[in-house]
Amino acid sequence: MTDTIHTPRPEANGQFLVAALYHFAAFERFADFREPLQAICDAHGVKGTLLLAHEGINGTIAGPADGIRTVLAFLRAQPEFVSLEHKESWASSMPFLRMKARLKKEIVTMGVEDIDPNKIVGTYVAPKDWNALISDPDTIVIDTRNDYETAIGMFRGAVDPNTKSFREFPDWVKNNADLAAKPKIAMYCTGGIRCEKATAFMKEQGFDEVYHLKGGILKYLEDMPEEESLWDGACFVFDDRVSVTHGLKEGEHTLCHACRQPLTPQDLLSPHHEHGVTCVHCHDTRSEEDRQRYRQRQRQMELAKKRGERHLGS
Repeated sequence: MTDTIHTPRPEANGQFLVAALYHFAAFERFADFREPLQAICDAHGVKGTLLLAHEGINGTIAGPADGIRTVLAFLRAQPEFVSLEHKESWASSMPFLRMKARLKKEIVTMGVEDIDPNKIVGTYVAPKDWNALISDPDTIVIDTRNDYETAIGMFRGAVDPNTKSFREFPDWVKNNADLAAKPKIAMYCTGGIRCEKATAFMKEQGFDEVYHLKGGILKYLEDMPEEESLWDGACFVFDDRVSVTHGLKEGEHTLCHACRQPLTPQDLLSPHHEHGVTCVHCHDTRSEEDRQRYRQRQRQMELAKKRGERHLGS
């Protein structure tokens, strides 16, 4: 699974380099690897989250370009991660508060045992070939992400499972017999990792022609000219940028601190929006006690900002 990593265009460059990565591998020493990984990230000003498990590594990190390069070289020096791939973008400010190298049962949680993408997986489709596949009338296109992600952007004609978490995806497949109505299944997610397990699961369920977008939405938005794109909207990312658009430029979305839903500029104009307290998505589900607690947190965040610090609740 090798791929050429393209350097982002100069106009996309911000102050901090962001690297999204994952790699499935038999990684029995994952617990012993956590402290050295944490140490090299800390030493080079790199922040973010990297998950380690028996099945490999997954996460997103950000920092000075030299620091990111050093951490990536360190990872690829490990025999398990020699062929590790990553995707790059840029952020105008540090999108993470701290660095966390964490031990997990799975690097992406589906909740189905014995799913191993190293043994069985769908067919990878490069971004340049993706449009033709999803435009084929014999193809069903499935977005494997969750509802708060699909709410701000999807590929045209894709099916939205409306899941709250990836754990719900296997049951959704089993409860949708219509998925067998067409011979081809095309699946996509943010960076590709969820589709590794999702396509493996589909193959084990008896689906034959199962495809997934190599490098995920992020690679597609990096490689595909906007005028040729079949992507509508923005792509949710799991850092303080909240979303990115074509060319991996930072999107216009912000995050509600109460419910963690992405908000559009139009959402901010709603009478139900109170910065840091409530939004159009959660206004009717929060009590006045909740709102008072959120207001207090927001005040602390604003005071920390005036002192040139970043509050842990931000």
